[in-house]
Formats: sequence, C-alpha cells, structure tokens
Amino acid sequence: MSDAKKVLVAEDSSVIINLTKNVLSFENFSITAVKNGQQVLNKLANEDFDLILMDINMPVMDGIVCTKAVRNLSDPVKSKIPIIAITGNYKNFTLDDFKKAGLDDYVQKPLDYDLLLSTVKKHIYK
Repeated sequence: MSDAKKVLVAEDSSVIINLTKNVLSFENFSITAVKNGQQVLNKLANEDFDLILMDINMPVMDGIVCTKAVRNLSDPVKSKIPIIAITGNYKNFTLDDFKKAGLDDYVQKPLDYDLLLSTVKKHIYK
C-alpha cells in the first residue's frame, strides 16, 4: 500500500479537529492539525501536504487570507495544493467567492463526515 496521504487541518475547534482526525485516520490519511492560518503557513514552510482543510473563521489569520497567501507561495507545488473550506458561514459566501479566494471546494458545518471524506478523496485522488 502507498504512503498515507498527508492532510493539514486548519481549525480552531478541538472537537472538530478530533472528529476529523478520527474519520480521516480511519481511511489511512495522515493528519496534522493547526489552530490558525499563520500556523498553516509555518507548517507549509517545512512540510509537504496533499490537501488542506481550511476553516474560514480562525483567529490570527482567517482561512480566506491564508488561502490567498498559499496561492501566492513561490513553490509551484505548494501553491497549487487542494484547499477545501470548512465553514459554518457558508451562507455568507458563494462557491464562486470561495473559488476567487483560491479555494477548491467547501464543506459546511456541522460537518457531514461522509461528505467530508468523499470531498477529500475527490481532490486528493484526481
């Protein structure tokens, strides 16, 4: 079997982090969790990931600002990493708004973990 795909989860809720870790780990994904957008950029500077799950509302640096920063990275691989928004405020945004910010997809809260898993798989195994 191939190496586990690495997913970076950017989420300030420990409950959501733990549930997401449990769901994705069961499917043999390797999960790293951070609490804000600045920590995402710090992790990306030192590690490679196959996908980012990005909460939109986080302290320090929110998911939209962080996604734009990732898309502007000089590394051509890291700047194109699939990023999926996870948000409770999806009604404030359209999919087009997310796409303009550089996000590839979104899953709304409360999270449907079957949908989350299928969305992650769709973007990792394209």
